[in-house]
Amino acid sequence: MAQRMTVLLLPGQGAHRERMAAGLYRRQPEFTARADALFGLLGPAGDRLARQWLRPAPNPAIGDAAVAQPLLLITGYALGSAVGATAQPPDLLLGHSVGELAAACLAGVFSPADLAAVVADRASTLGREGRGGMLAVAAAPGDLDGLLEAGVAVAAVNGPRQLVLAGPGPGLVATTTRLRAAGVTVRSLRSDQAFHSAAMRQAADRFRAGLSRLKLSVPHTTVISARTAAPVTPAQAVDPAFWADQLALPVYYWPALRSLLDGHGTQPGLVLLDASADRSLSAAARRHPAVRGGASVIVPLLGPAPEAGGPTDATAFATAIESLALLTARAGQA
Repeated sequence: MAQRMTVLLLPGQGAHRERMAAGLYRRQPEFTARADALFGLLGPAGDRLARQWLRPAPNPAIGDAAVAQPLLLITGYALGSAVGATAQPPDLLLGHSVGELAAACLAGVFSPADLAAVVADRASTLGREGRGGMLAVAAAPGDLDGLLEAGVAVAAVNGPRQLVLAGPGPGLVATTTRLRAAGVTVRSLRSDQAFHSAAMRQAADRFRAGLSRLKLSVPHTTVISARTAAPVTPAQAVDPAFWADQLALPVYYWPALRSLLDGHGTQPGLVLLDASADRSLSAAARRHPAVRGGASVIVPLLGPAPEAGGPTDATAFATAIESLALLTARAGQA
């Protein structure tokens, strides 16, 4: 039997948590080395960021995009590097929101040194533009007709009935009231900005200017874009606007992941490596026929909440590497 392809799923804003993946720090050598190198490239700002990352919960600062976004980039890149060093590099990379930038770095679009520049530039780009918030909504896009306040838009499609809305604060309050009156479940996310909406257009334009100063390369590993729900093309990979515009455009994470699962509904299927601290990246996939039928499997890389960020991270990572080795051995014997 042919070997299952591995897909590394990398989290973005909304899946960030205090001490995300911190249980691997100083326990997993490759993870630690990559994280330390990137924090070091950021200088004093990196030292402050590392302290925010390692401090115990609760940490109100983690909701600040200038803290959460760089940490998502750094920890995503370090975790992907650790997988490649201890098992094998993933065959496919799929990142949600800023996780797509971490995927691009793992695929060689940006160098590690440039990643530090991307981290700093993206954090400074955010500023006070696009202030607002985001809501998780248990609905399909067609369920929201006539219920969204002006300025509020669908920012992400994370599952068959898992949406994220983004917009200015007052608009989100009014939208929340309407949705709850209609019987729709709504939950506020820890974000002070309306990512993946028109409110971020100016920030995206500034980010593009920063990226245009970097050398971009064609990826050596396939990156599935959650913006287009398709593989990143060579032309897109070297276009700064492609990566910058994701700040202001919706995330089609579930359509991207579903297309992969639909194409691997029978053996040998996929191995989905979930790098999110809350295991949310694989939640919708658990109900897909390819996973329910056993053709594709889900392997979490970090410990379960609420223990994530502690010793269970190292245990979960070791178990994941053992699972990958076992799946590889079985494929070789078949």
